[in-house]
Amino acid sequence: MRFICRELALVACVVMLTSAQSFGQNFSQSRISVPKNWQLLSYDTDSVYGIGAEKAYRELLEGKKSHTVIVAVIDSGIDTTHEDLKPILWHNPKEIPGNNIDDDGNGYVDDVNGWNFLGAKDGSSVKEDSDEATREYFRMKKKYIDPDSALAPDSKEFAYWTRLKDRIERPSSQNKANYKMMQKVQENLLHCEAILSEYLKTTDFTLQQLDTIRSNDQDVMLAKSFALRLLNSTGEEGMTYQALKTDLAEYIKDLKRKAEFSGQEPQDKRATIVGDDLSDINDRYYGNADVMGQFATHGTHVSGIIAAVRGNNVGIDGVADNVRIMAVKVVPEGDERDKDVALGIRYAVDNGAQIINMSFGKGFSPQKAWVDDAIRYAEEKGVLLVHAAGNDGANNDEVENYPKDTYNNGKEANNLITVGAIGNGRTGSKVAGFSNYGKKEVDVFAPGVQIYSTVPGGNKYNNASGTSMASPVVAGVAALILSYYPDLSARQLKQIIEKTASPLPDNMVNKPGAKDETIDFSELSVSGGIVNVYEALKLAEKTKGENAKENRRKARMSAASKD
Repeated sequence: MRFICRELALVACVVMLTSAQSFGQNFSQSRISVPKNWQLLSYDTDSVYGIGAEKAYRELLEGKKSHTVIVAVIDSGIDTTHEDLKPILWHNPKEIPGNNIDDDGNGYVDDVNGWNFLGAKDGSSVKEDSDEATREYFRMKKKYIDPDSALAPDSKEFAYWTRLKDRIERPSSQNKANYKMMQKVQENLLHCEAILSEYLKTTDFTLQQLDTIRSNDQDVMLAKSFALRLLNSTGEEGMTYQALKTDLAEYIKDLKRKAEFSGQEPQDKRATIVGDDLSDINDRYYGNADVMGQFATHGTHVSGIIAAVRGNNVGIDGVADNVRIMAVKVVPEGDERDKDVALGIRYAVDNGAQIINMSFGKGFSPQKAWVDDAIRYAEEKGVLLVHAAGNDGANNDEVENYPKDTYNNGKEANNLITVGAIGNGRTGSKVAGFSNYGKKEVDVFAPGVQIYSTVPGGNKYNNASGTSMASPVVAGVAALILSYYPDLSARQLKQIIEKTASPLPDNMVNKPGAKDETIDFSELSVSGGIVNVYEALKLAEKTKGENAKENRRKARMSAASKD
């Protein structure tokens, strides 16, 4: 499932908004300015928890030669027409666009910018899919009819079934309660809209416009307070009322579906549209070449964070300055399939990706062995994988979050980095309240709150928050390091990023997912710090690359082939 924290923010605001005391409190306040590119800045010069990229470009990289690095974005797709992304898209050098021929013989026809594993032969794509827990719940019910009676109480399979029931059956009463509360929030919001629209003479408004309201009319001030609280709960300064209203309606629609859970198995739309054999990992040449489609918002935002064209005075600057983004579409609105993830990783590796960003995750992985094999394949080929930790405010040392770096045999991959989300240090919590963490399972933290980046639909840009945004920051850091020090191995890249992660100036932080509880930031991840590309580049310069010999061999072979 795509990691977008807005859903969590909306749930969190229910308690706040349904309190009569908080409803009547005037929320007008002065706003602290945060630069749109704060993730690229530095604490020592800009007082934000950025990664030091701009400082590195000024002080360490000026005049140095870089090599192009291919970064695969395994996600929901990418807007290939966006002004800030089009110049940095990967182009398959052996594929002729639009001739309906597999020119390079890799099994994927016309894969010019990448591949869509959610695609159909007629050009359409899967947009929505169910969550993995629901799929597994009904698979177990079909297999055993009554798993509670059919399975031995002390078996691993019964424990798995119990975890599925906890996820699917037992939350139903809470879903119903949440649905009713959010309906009330929606009713109040619509009432406020009528009052505020009349006062402001517009049907849409922002935080800044609401801040200007000064009135002796109590109804106006109560409406202002309510709308301000709801807009602030999203964590996105650029959020407009109408956008929030739309998001809230979609969220309530999803809550209604969960509240009305009838015990009926959801329709398998993917099987109908894509047409492959989901039980066969060797059935791999399905999908189509449309890596954009109609729902590529998440992947487009992620791609801009990594490598939006730097220095073009348009939109934003990405972290890395010499990257080609390969689009691999496997993430629908819902949970991604293990088969698509495994084949997406293999496709990226086979077509030259050196770094792979994976801003998705789920709590169940029925075909984990397939994904393990793909991660192991990437490890053997020296490809670094960067993965979002998740947005449940949970301890990944205690809960399942897939994909993960531990194979089924207990061994750990040395080429996978898991990333939590940090705030900007000026506003809000230091650590994002939604971010997952873990002293063993999360490697490093990176900026992931109100990150401004590319979105589809006419060269647009917007803020988004989540570990989905923190992961591509780290992928961009890895790409930047590798572009200037191409002899480094994936293992070395991971080690350098972790070793140079910086502690916070004040290391006591709010514990994600907990109310009024603090914890030492160093206890939230393996590295105990925030990724710091400035320091990472300095260490990279002192590190002898493990791939030097292999790179020299490839260079000789390339020169010989040209002769």
